[in-house]
This record gives sequence, C-alpha cells and structure tokens, in this order.
Amino acid sequence: MPEEMVVFKVARIQTTPYDGQKPGTSGLRKKVKVFTQPNYLHNFVQSTFNALSAEKVRGATLVVSGDGRYFSKEAIQIIIKMAAANGVRCVWVGQNGLLSTPAVSAVIRERVGPDGSRASGAFILTASHNPGGPHEDFGIKYNMENGGPAPEGITDKIFENTKVIKEYLMADLPDVDISTIGITNFTGPEGLFDVDVFDSATDYVKLMNYDALNGVAGAYARRTFVEELGAPESSLLNCVPKEDFGGGHPDPNLTYAKELVGRMGLGKSSSQEEPPEFGAAADGDADRNMILGKRFFVTPSDSVAIIAANAVQAIPYFSAGLKGVARSMPTSAALDVVAKHLNLKFFEVPTGWKFFGNLMDAGLCSVCGEESFGTGSDHIREKDGIWAVLAWLSILAYRNKDNLSGGKLVTVEDIVRQHWATFGRHYYTRYDYENVDAGAAKELMAHLVKLQSDLAEVNNISWHQYFKKILFNIASGPCVQDK
Repeated sequence: MPEEMVVFKVARIQTTPYDGQKPGTSGLRKKVKVFTQPNYLHNFVQSTFNALSAEKVRGATLVVSGDGRYFSKEAIQIIIKMAAANGVRCVWVGQNGLLSTPAVSAVIRERVGPDGSRASGAFILTASHNPGGPHEDFGIKYNMENGGPAPEGITDKIFENTKVIKEYLMADLPDVDISTIGITNFTGPEGLFDVDVFDSATDYVKLMNYDALNGVAGAYARRTFVEELGAPESSLLNCVPKEDFGGGHPDPNLTYAKELVGRMGLGKSSSQEEPPEFGAAADGDADRNMILGKRFFVTPSDSVAIIAANAVQAIPYFSAGLKGVARSMPTSAALDVVAKHLNLKFFEVPTGWKFFGNLMDAGLCSVCGEESFGTGSDHIREKDGIWAVLAWLSILAYRNKDNLSGGKLVTVEDIVRQHWATFGRHYYTRYDYENVDAGAAKELMAHLVKLQSDLAEVNNISWHQYFKKILFNIASGPCVQDK
C-alpha cells in the first residue's frame, strides 16, 4: 500500500426522518436552506443507497456531479464520503464538480475508467431551470445504469426509506480536490476506494451564437462551438458557470434569456445592429434549449417536429432511419403529423423523461421532446440542450449545401415556414406560475379530478372565470419549496 494512501473508517450516524423527501419527475428540489439542515442531504443519499440493489452499490462505480449551483461542492464531498462508507469502489467527478445532465448520461453510457470499469449510476446535483444561490434552489436526482432517471419503482422506494431512516453511513475521509484532474486513492474496511476527477467535456463532445445563462452548459459550449467547430468566442454569451447563475434565472425562454432575445432582434427595444441568423440558449444543467432565428422564435413543439422531419437527410446519426418519435402529453400535435406523414411509430407519454427512456431502451424511439423546452434523441437517456442546437445547425447546413457560394441562405424562419406549409401549423400555449403555494395548487388539482366524476357539471362551468379565480388565489400564496 502506497505511503500516501489515506486509510478511512466508517461510522454509523444516528438520524431522524424529514417529511416531504419525495422525488418528483426530476428528483428532489428544495431551497438551499432546506438541504443544509442537519442530515437532510445525508438522509436522502442513504435512502437512495438503501433502495438500490447490492450490486449497484458495493464495488460499483458512481458518477457525482452537477450544474455547479450553490451548495454543490459541499454536497459532492458529502456524497463521496457516504459512497465510500457504503462500499462503492470508485466515484467519478467532473472537474470542479461540473457535468451537465446530458453529459452525465453520456458518461454513464460511454466512459470507461482506467481500470476498465463502467458507471452503474449517478447522483446529479441540479434543480434544472430553477434559480441558484444561497436563498434559491438546490436539487438531487439519481440516474440508473442506462443513463436515464430512476424509474418510479426506485423513487417510490427512496421515498419510503426517507420516512423510516434511522442511520446513515459516513467515512472519515478528508475533502477531495475536485479542481484537479486525476485519481485519489483511499482504502477502508472493504478495500480500495478511488475518486477519479476527469475532464467534464471530453466524453460528451465525443458524442456530439449560444447562451448558457451562466449554467454548466458554458463549459460544453466553448469546447463544442469554439474549439471543435471554430465559432468565434464572441458568439458565446454567459458561458462562465456560476453558483448563482449570475443572479439570473437559468430558464431558456423568451422571458429569462433577455440578452440573447435582444441580440436576436426580438426584444422590446430594437438594436441598431443586424441580428445574427441563429441563436440558442440552455438552462442551468444544459438539458433544455431554446432555438431562435433572426427576429424569429421557434416553439419547442415545432422544434422537435422539425428535427424529426429533417433528421434522416440532415443528421448523419439518423441516416439509417428513425425507429420512432415521441412527445409528452402537453406538447402540441406537430410531431404527430410528421410521424403520420413519414409512417413512423408515434408515442405520447406522461411528463417525465424516464418515459422516453423506456421507449428508447425498447428500440422504439429515436427523437423526442417536451413543450417545456426539452429535446433529445436515443444517443443518451436525458434531454440534451446542446444536442438540439447541433441538430438545428445540421439542418441549416443541409438546407444551405447549395448556397455556400453566395446564394441566398435558407434561414431558421424559412425552415419553420416551409414546415408549416407542408405539415400545417399547430398552436398551443403554456403558462408558468412560479413560487406558488403548494397547498393551493394541490387543492386545484384535487378539485379537477373530482369534477371528472360528473361531466354534466363540468360542462356548466365557466372555465375562464374558474381559472382566473383559482390562479389568482395560487399566485397570491406564499412561496412553495418544491417545484
């Protein structure tokens, strides 16, 4: 045993349950002040280890990283020590603790460790498009060996464990330097334990004008668009990851990506400069995306339909054909029409990317998307903001292959309008009510479920007045912790 190798011991720490640690479709999300309560994170992590089968924990390799939001570095150290105590053989950490959600999925599916090992799962530290900072949101979710979110069978078991947990395991390890690439070796009661800090972008880039909203996408945007594709540095906005996302809201939509929206000629005050032809944004953990053309916004529902319609001709990965396509229930029917026109298998699923992952694992889906700015393919088992941007760039390149010698370029707007002319235009709307009262929201949903038992009563309701009243009551309530 090398002299510098640290030997650690494992302690069993007594604890008591916390209420409300039920993972949603994207894990557990609460305010930072909730997660920093004594043993709060520890309880959830141990409950997760207890919910997994022994072979997915003891002797296994796990990924631990996230979007770099406030409290991430402390959380990573806690999870490393708990992983060691629970018999995990190795923990992979993206340099500085940064890995986008799609990159974690890629790492689970593609990366091979120096000893030939592969990851069997991951703790992803993100609250997605929710704000970050000491007084904002933190989140954690577990992804499985296929690279996708844990299924309901696992998340339900995690929740049940959180309600009865009495102790957690903790190794007395020193904090690991996650800023430097390399492997740190330890040994404990069950043998060797390693922490492998690796380049956050390398494995993702192997698979694959941009605004990262100061989220983790910045690391991938620079590597992908500047270093790999030769775009100028000036084409990147807000690509330095920050714990509080620069004080902004890391949600890629017309409301929060104000700087990009203005630069693309869609702001309230028009710029004197001619807008670029193409713009895009990602959320905090880089799994959502927004696509913009010059003075033109592409809705997420149209985006996934257009990618599917052009995939085989324009994107080399799909040259052999699409296995099928899928969308979440709230998404418009634009994709349905494309599927019917191209004679593709089509699926509508509940909200939650795990449902797309099930279809992909069964070989039934190649391209999918949600109305909430999530788009992806079967190259991984998460939605992927940078992939969506590259897909659009591939479509633009294909459509302009005969115009590179000076002809009029086919623009984003041209592609969308041509799509509407072929498949028809679909309209839908989405309203986001943030920081609402959880009790009032649940009351609304419970009342809607109750109404389904009497359709005659439903038909007599003035829905405009009903929602105006109930949504006013919700919006007037106190802040909700779990979004």
